[in-house]
Amino acid sequence: MRPRFLSLIAISCAVPSAVFLLHGCGSSSDNASQALNPNLPVTSQGGWTTGDLHVHTIQSDDARTTQTLDTVLDKAFTSYGLDWTAITNHLRSSKYDNNGALLANPVPFAYGMESYEIPRIKALQASGRYADKTIFSGFEWDMPTHDHLGVSIFDVADGKLISSASAAKEFQYLFTTLEDSKFDAADVSKWKAKYPQRFNSTAADALQAVSWLKKNYPDTSFITINHPSRNPGKYTIADFRTMNDMAPNIMFSIEGMVGNQMEPDRGGYTSSYIDANKPNRVYGGVDAVVAQVGGVWDALLGEGRRIWNIADSDSHFKIDDAGNSSGYFPGEYAKNYVWMNDKKAGVNELIKSLQSGRSFSVFGDLINAMEFTVSNVNNASDVKNMGQELKVANGSTVDVTIRFKSPVRNNYEFPVGSGVSGNKAPKVDHVDLIVGDVGAKAAPDSSAYNVATNSSTKVLKRFTSADWKTDADGYNVIKYQMLVQKNQYLRLRGTNLGINVADLTDNGEPLADAKITTADNPTRHNQINERNYASLWFYSNPVFVSVN
Repeated sequence: MRPRFLSLIAISCAVPSAVFLLHGCGSSSDNASQALNPNLPVTSQGGWTTGDLHVHTIQSDDARTTQTLDTVLDKAFTSYGLDWTAITNHLRSSKYDNNGALLANPVPFAYGMESYEIPRIKALQASGRYADKTIFSGFEWDMPTHDHLGVSIFDVADGKLISSASAAKEFQYLFTTLEDSKFDAADVSKWKAKYPQRFNSTAADALQAVSWLKKNYPDTSFITINHPSRNPGKYTIADFRTMNDMAPNIMFSIEGMVGNQMEPDRGGYTSSYIDANKPNRVYGGVDAVVAQVGGVWDALLGEGRRIWNIADSDSHFKIDDAGNSSGYFPGEYAKNYVWMNDKKAGVNELIKSLQSGRSFSVFGDLINAMEFTVSNVNNASDVKNMGQELKVANGSTVDVTIRFKSPVRNNYEFPVGSGVSGNKAPKVDHVDLIVGDVGAKAAPDSSAYNVATNSSTKVLKRFTSADWKTDADGYNVIKYQMLVQKNQYLRLRGTNLGINVADLTDNGEPLADAKITTADNPTRHNQINERNYASLWFYSNPVFVSVN
């Protein structure tokens, strides 16, 4: 029997009728965990961890031969100090092994995962290298009619979650366009006996994949919506709602703080720079889905959906021999900070912690520690963290507490790629407390299901250094009280930028990032890097407050 992940909200069976074959609507676990109940004792093993959920190696067809698995892991853990990472190569054809050696015949990536990636990770950890790190294998799927979906699927061995190569192979056969002849003939025969067809071309096929995960790995899989607005017309908010309705403990994260930040078009958002494509830009490196106050993410939170923002590197390579640039290494620029009640519990605890939403994400180490809580002024022990819900009487006053600090310096280099520190000390200019109302969840057959805004969302309070005090531990501490008269959520964002900075902010709101077009490669690379470190942001996940 598979161990259950924490279930955040009830699974709805109200899904489109096109999802007919692979969907099973089972019950979800109602068990609480320490991650969602601060009144339970936290062990000495608990604490903040950092990681990346979107990383490529040479086994991806658009990476470079220098991006070996060993190199990526060394950068992630030795150079940049991450605690965990997912390796998520493209679910396409792979022509290299882990070391960049050309294979005699390309293989479907899932077979490469099985033959090269998973064994090498096991061998490294068995040797003692990265033995204290959490590493797992997922993949990035070219979702029919949409964009990319990060998929992680696990089997259970001795009570522990392990990356499932067998599931990856079956998924690749069912949901990609790779020819039957590329797969092992015995595998194809087995799959054809189970399924009447493959599902690899329509939006309904994309939902079949979500229902397949829910039916076969309901408690041991999860997905991430990667770079959601990179290409126009690939997703609607109804797509996000549908996937979350189908499987809320599988679809619970959107990559709002996207990778590929070293590209001339920040994040690789290359659609033409016209007004019609404003929703398909990044704002301070952040996808419009998350960056726009009152936009898509706020519309989802405004229904009480537990859908969280994450930041990733999307690391393929940094700068190649031809002068192209792509993204930073894992942990170099983008980090997710996730609270784990037991940091040594591996993937099992990590996934529960990701689901719980007690996390924040940051670019350029603008901050390296933060606590964000909301508490009842009449009950000091009633304190809720990010991802949790505080219940109070209508008309109550709540205390909002924000504690954060920044490192002495970040990973800014000059020249970029040289390994020479530019000795930049990140400094937060201001922190925004954003609030929005929470109402009923939109019904799939209603017009509200297509509404991608939350008109109630606003910046409730903007805090600058004049509003915070530094405590004995070096944290900047902000205290704020607010009256609660309706169901709401509170979330944070912060930046090193001033309120009105030419081409970067307007009245505190981030502006769309411009493309850097300098022809000379080294000059362009340094300009890109300077742009990125001049425009740093962090975003928290929300705390919900509901009234009786």
